[in-house]
Amino acid sequence: MAGGRRGLVAPQNTFLENIVRRSNDSNFVLGNAQIVDWPVVYSNDGFCKLSGYHRAEVMQKSSTCSFMYGELTDKETSEKVRQTFENYEMKSFEILMYKKNKMPVWFFVKIAPIRNEQDKVVLFLCTFNDITAFKQPIEDESSKGWGKFARLTRALTSSRGVLQQLAPAVHKGENVHKHSRLAEVLQLGSEILPQYKQETPKTPPHIILHYCLFKTTWDWVILILTFYTAIMVPYNVSFKTKQNNVTWLVVDSIVDVIFLVDIVLNFHTTFVGPAGEVISDPKLICMNYVKTWFVIDLLSCLPYDVINAFENVDEGISSLFSSLKVVRLLRLGRVARKLDHYIEYGAAVLVLLVCVFGLAAHWLACIWYSIGDYEVIDEDTNNVRLDSWLYLLGEAVGTPYRFNISGSSRWEGGPSKDSVYITSLYFTMTSLTSIGFGNIAPNTDGEKIFAVAMMMIGSLLYATIFGNVTTIFQQMYANTNHYHEMLNSVRDFLKLYQVPKGLRERVMDYIVSTWSMTRGINTDEIVFRKISDVKREEEEKLKRKDEAPLNLPPDHPVRRLFQRFRQQREARLAAERVSQSLGDVEKG
Repeated sequence: MAGGRRGLVAPQNTFLENIVRRSNDSNFVLGNAQIVDWPVVYSNDGFCKLSGYHRAEVMQKSSTCSFMYGELTDKETSEKVRQTFENYEMKSFEILMYKKNKMPVWFFVKIAPIRNEQDKVVLFLCTFNDITAFKQPIEDESSKGWGKFARLTRALTSSRGVLQQLAPAVHKGENVHKHSRLAEVLQLGSEILPQYKQETPKTPPHIILHYCLFKTTWDWVILILTFYTAIMVPYNVSFKTKQNNVTWLVVDSIVDVIFLVDIVLNFHTTFVGPAGEVISDPKLICMNYVKTWFVIDLLSCLPYDVINAFENVDEGISSLFSSLKVVRLLRLGRVARKLDHYIEYGAAVLVLLVCVFGLAAHWLACIWYSIGDYEVIDEDTNNVRLDSWLYLLGEAVGTPYRFNISGSSRWEGGPSKDSVYITSLYFTMTSLTSIGFGNIAPNTDGEKIFAVAMMMIGSLLYATIFGNVTTIFQQMYANTNHYHEMLNSVRDFLKLYQVPKGLRERVMDYIVSTWSMTRGINTDEIVFRKISDVKREEEEKLKRKDEAPLNLPPDHPVRRLFQRFRQQREARLAAERVSQSLGDVEKG
């Protein structure tokens, strides 16, 4: 995967990013064309400064900007603006609006619908230009008694910045009559306006799109192998395992070959440029990859395991090559870029946090063993340190260290690697979770220093991970807690006012059945409605108007049933009015 942008991981619609990035010198809002009143889904800083409203105040208001209308706003023009939205048309208007401080301003408003792949309007792009300087000066309290020329001079003087904004920007070496593409887009020409869809760019035959199915599948394979590398590399480096096992040697060699193939593919994969466009030029792709991930990827896929497999390799060189394998851990940055698309899902975040915690414990366990293996033999005296945790573990499991006098004249024996790794992981897990049983304890100075650092890291890691886990579970059970609180409140109310048992059961049945259907969603608070639903309801009303009325005889059972309901309702209302009047008398 070339480059360091998220667009390289999954296909993205770059229209919104292009508009936001290229329209810093303009004032615009984007409205949702599928919702009633076309609420604003984005407003840039230019519009916020121009109108005086904060972005939070503008969001979800109508993109017709009816909240900026005032007493001098032309009603006919405002109605035309609304019709333009209803008919999905592309038009421009001159309209008088009011800023947040009630100051009237003339705007030149351009409205354009944006269509998706199904040729359906999904957004409205509305741009605003302040043209107060070119309009008749507006009468206000501060300008009463001024002459026409004085008011015009005042308007032009106060709007000097507007004139500079409307004037075409001339850069050195550019033709004055040459318009930028951004200017053409903001003019909303039908042949220039981009559509809200992602068109497949044309690429050379040997170039692969970074979001095609093959590249997506390949990225997942690389991700899985990266996790494999993150687990095996620290273990092999710490335990200094030579790959004499042919099976593991073949597996690691296959992994290295796949990483080499990934390098070749990265030289032929598109990436997203700074302006949001898909870069398919082979030269630019090569330059971008060489400047970013090429060196790290090359170092991480060298066949260190094959070199270590030879018996005649010097121990120092072997250790150096084993240490260089740690460079492969830098590939975990790609994992973060891949998994950030699933951060919004609570279950995915929970699994990710558990994996991070386990991976951190694994790494610390490997470091803990490396410290013990380095200090268990005192090189100055060539004796075993009796306070080392490895020596104590060997004595406990029945495999103590022993000195080979007749052979290599070196210390041999000790606990097995499996037992050592399990014990190291057990110690790091108990330390990270702040449990610490004490049966495995640091004794030497190096072990104590590492234990202090691990406790500091563990406290932060423990608080971060399990704090997020608590938040996730609270969000998962928030509706259930609200449900039980509501039931308890209703029970207390019924008990306080001594509601009869039959009515109490009916009330509880109604609440439980309503909750099972709505899941706690208050439908009265849902403000936004789809335009298609509103049109469907209007069509149904028209159909019902055209239908012939249903004439039933006076003695029809349905009429009798409704009459009975009506009489019961009137009797109940009368009883409530009497009880209310008696209550007022008692209060008096």
